[in-house]
Amino acid sequence: MTEGGGAQARVAADIGGTFTDVVLDAPSGRRTAKVLTTPRAPEAGVFEALETVLAEGAVAPAEVAVFVHGTTLATNALIERKGARTAFLTTRGFRDILEMGFEKRFEQYDIFMDKPDPLVPRQLRREVTERVSARGQVLLPLDEAEVRGIAAEWRAAGIEAVAVGLLHAWAHPGHEQAVREVLAAEMPDATVCLSSEVCPEIREYERFSTTCANAYVRPLISGYLHRLREGLVERGMTCPFYLMMSGGGVTTVENASRFPVRLVESGPAGGAILAGHVARECGLGEALSLDMGGTTAKICLIENGTPERSRTFEVARRYRDLKGSGLPVRVPVIEMVEIGAGGGSIARVDNMNRLRVGPASAGSEPGPACYGRGGERATVTDANLVLGKLDPERFAGGKIGLERERAEDALERDVGGRLGLAGPWPAVGVVEMVDENMANAARVHAIERGKVIGRHAMVAFGGGAPLHAGRLAQKLGIDRVVIPKGAGVGSAIGFLLAPIAYEVVRTLPVDFRDFDAGAINAMLAEMEAEATAVVRGGVPPDAPLVARRVVELRYVGQGHDLRIGLDDGPLARDDGRVLKDRFEEQYRAVYGLTIDGLDIRSVSWSVTVATEGARASPAEMPPARTPASARADGHRSIYDASVGEAVRCPVYSRFDLAPGTEIAGPAIIAEEETATFVPAEFSAALNSFEYIVMDNQAGRVV
Repeated sequence: MTEGGGAQARVAADIGGTFTDVVLDAPSGRRTAKVLTTPRAPEAGVFEALETVLAEGAVAPAEVAVFVHGTTLATNALIERKGARTAFLTTRGFRDILEMGFEKRFEQYDIFMDKPDPLVPRQLRREVTERVSARGQVLLPLDEAEVRGIAAEWRAAGIEAVAVGLLHAWAHPGHEQAVREVLAAEMPDATVCLSSEVCPEIREYERFSTTCANAYVRPLISGYLHRLREGLVERGMTCPFYLMMSGGGVTTVENASRFPVRLVESGPAGGAILAGHVARECGLGEALSLDMGGTTAKICLIENGTPERSRTFEVARRYRDLKGSGLPVRVPVIEMVEIGAGGGSIARVDNMNRLRVGPASAGSEPGPACYGRGGERATVTDANLVLGKLDPERFAGGKIGLERERAEDALERDVGGRLGLAGPWPAVGVVEMVDENMANAARVHAIERGKVIGRHAMVAFGGGAPLHAGRLAQKLGIDRVVIPKGAGVGSAIGFLLAPIAYEVVRTLPVDFRDFDAGAINAMLAEMEAEATAVVRGGVPPDAPLVARRVVELRYVGQGHDLRIGLDDGPLARDDGRVLKDRFEEQYRAVYGLTIDGLDIRSVSWSVTVATEGARASPAEMPPARTPASARADGHRSIYDASVGEAVRCPVYSRFDLAPGTEIAGPAIIAEEETATFVPAEFSAALNSFEYIVMDNQAGRVV
């Protein structure tokens, strides 16, 4: 993020399920810190890491020009059901939409299938007399006396938040606005969220679900952000404070407090922004980002330096990670797949004697067995320690000492004893299983989007990804892996590259046989003005802004949409044909065919206004330096799955390597927040950006 000036200090903080990362970019250089997340008071971990980087960088809090933050707090509150006591008010006859959902089973043949429980139980969902048609005709006036009676009941029941979702309010919000006035008078201490503001789009179930999610987490998030900002001010940091959003831009604290549901994937979004930046720098046309931390692994496809984006997301999948088993949230998000595969993922043997890894995680409390903090379950981190990939004295920059004996005991008890395995094999099985889980998720993600995964290069970051990237690349047939500088805190670095941005979405069905460019242009102009007003609240008046416009199109009669970009400038009548051609080109890429003679129709239109974020291109790459040799700090025995045995590996310190350095695998390249394992079939070199570039010299090995 460029706000605050190029020569001033900037800080980014990322709270994950296991670790909290803080990055300081200052004129004197970059400083990073990784500490265990403090779940009961997330801001405490931020303050601890912040004090470390400021002291190391000799930067006073008042010298920081901008602070950017991403957090999993909203996501965790939805997953763990630890949000506010929330009620839901809707049009009479629609009380049960939150439980009816899409009216289909995501697992057809399991009679014991678990459906996700609504955030608002039925006894707290109430109906009100009112009805507005899709064309805006008031069929039944709003009964405000009925709303006052319901509000009195909710006030007595201690309701903290109310979600309001009325039929057709996405286009005609008058009744919802009137309801808010009544509730504000009757329940002044309660949070009130309107679906016409949170998610002004068609599809009642997704609109209602998103509004309930926003109301459910808003008291928690707004309270946390208030405490965090107060703590920063108390420490002398009075700079602008921004929040990373799931769509890849940052926004003001005020806007984030109103719409915290837009923060659900804020941390992973920062990682995708970093991966796109690295792909542009290194000239990678097709890239796959791998962000593996302590709790989850996130995989995103990137084309020409731009991560894929979407308008839908699903939180807290309950049943075998199947699509449809979670809570739908319709907000701008960077398209990615997230699975329970991190350093803290717990290994177990199920009733059929199958080894399973994740999605449950040991987190930061109590953590993996080797942390010695009370954890007893075997995890991926325990397996990596036993296989020699982690240095017990230098883990997390030496802040956390690892106990190998505890790891061995946990693996023997949870895996080896159950499967009759001894020696390194329990640990080998755990690591191979988690790698295969990630590989399978990446394959499916690419296939669903019509992509050939072997054509991609991998950009790996996060505390765990550099350890696993080489083996994962072998499984996927990927020949090149790039480990950026500061990979262990990659998402936080991505926050500093993101633009200040805001997206406005409106539903407007348009039949392309009668393409009314004038009406569309008027709506887009109004949307751009709304988004610009939000962004201008956080940037200097003279800051240049850019607008990106997208339409969701589908064949008439179908229920799935494809996102198509619009050119700059007003639309003309002939653009209807241009958009149809673009739609059919993308449709063919995804589904392998087009449907002749079938018209297309728009669903929703979106406008994103943003500052000009940090950009890079291959032309900016510094000239290559003379190849240099590297001196190892030592050697240790490490199991290499591609060889099938433990091998003696040199260990290098990344900070001792100069650009141009070339290293043959097997080897370990260690740094404070992570370590890169170079398998035997790979070679590694430090490029001009000081990124580690690993190339597979032997082709695909599984």
